[in-house]
Amino acid sequence: MPAYLDSILVAHRAAAAQDGRDPGAVVDEARELCLREGEVGRRDFVQALVSGHAARGMAVISEIKRRSPSKGELDLTLDPAVVAGEYEAGGASCLSVLTDEEFFGGSRSDLVAARAACTLPVLRKDFTVSALDVCDARTLGADAVLLIVAALDDLELVTFLTLARELGLAALVEVHDEPELDRALAVGADLIGVNQRDLRTFEVDRDRALRMGERMPEGVVAVAESGIRDAVDVERLASVGYSAVLVGETLVRSADRRSAVDALLGAPI
Repeated sequence: MPAYLDSILVAHRAAAAQDGRDPGAVVDEARELCLREGEVGRRDFVQALVSGHAARGMAVISEIKRRSPSKGELDLTLDPAVVAGEYEAGGASCLSVLTDEEFFGGSRSDLVAARAACTLPVLRKDFTVSALDVCDARTLGADAVLLIVAALDDLELVTFLTLARELGLAALVEVHDEPELDRALAVGADLIGVNQRDLRTFEVDRDRALRMGERMPEGVVAVAESGIRDAVDVERLASVGYSAVLVGETLVRSADRRSAVDALLGAPI
């Protein structure tokens, strides 16, 4: 089986090592931007999930991506602004936008265009491996950043989580198994995603989130990711305490994305 995550991380860490910017200066600039802008234009990612869950029994984070390493092309011609509008009209609570270009066909401009086209909070979906990545998410206008436990050591995890909070970003801390969940909880993560897709093989285990949902402590906003196809899947995940689902392929491939989001939510749970 190809080790997808390893290949992706090698590429991202190499790019970070070649970045000529002074990390300290970039962090200071991002902090100054945060102070200068204050709450202006800020969209509360976590509160949007909590509100969506309260209103319909589950919140949906709808994802914008053109392709993936395992599935190949999904929709290379999609317009992120149009798709963002469709997702919002369908009842999505938040957006997730892939900005990785080499492996997922995304771009930084996709995030900017999608956020400008709607009122939803936006997650920058990428492989965060440096403080510069966290700062870039903030300067792009993202409301949340992804931290993948499998991609980071404990020092990186706590450093990036702390920095994200300083910059007014929510941090979706992604885990794949129980030891990773323990690591996420140990650093104080309160927004945790359980990815049912193994990022090394890209195989999906649709029972993984069900098993791990039972281990989530109170106070954590839990998000199930990958392999979610329909309202039946959503209802099963709600039954073990998930507040939100992050759905990409099912929605991107749909001929009617607005209706597809609404169909995931089904009747109030």
